[in-house]
Amino acid sequence: MTADASARAELARLNADYIRSVQTGDVARFHSLLAADFRCSLPDGTLIDRAAFLERTARPVAIRDLRAHDLVIRVLDDLGIVHGKTAYVAADGQPGTGCYTDVWIRRGGEWKAVSAHVTRFR
Repeated sequence: MTADASARAELARLNADYIRSVQTGDVARFHSLLAADFRCSLPDGTLIDRAAFLERTARPVAIRDLRAHDLVIRVLDDLGIVHGKTAYVAADGQPGTGCYTDVWIRRGGEWKAVSAHVTRFR
């Protein structure tokens, strides 16, 4: 496996952990996934830092059956970009969809999420 393919495989695994952690409200896992300087753009346009993201993650999860699909993972040296689409069921039982872009950086040989942008279409 090439270094690029290995990095893409690792980012795919981390992306799956990230999505699972959103669905389950796994704050502990996010502590290990997110860089100290992490920022997230929410669907309403609000930009939040790592602490606010972790606080939101600790709240009861209002969606179920979150799934990521149509992933495009790019590796540019020590920078990884993950584009994906999501499907989920909202609290009111209606289906929802969205897309996201997560930016990862390899620091000291370890990938950390530094940025996330989330869009919802429902």
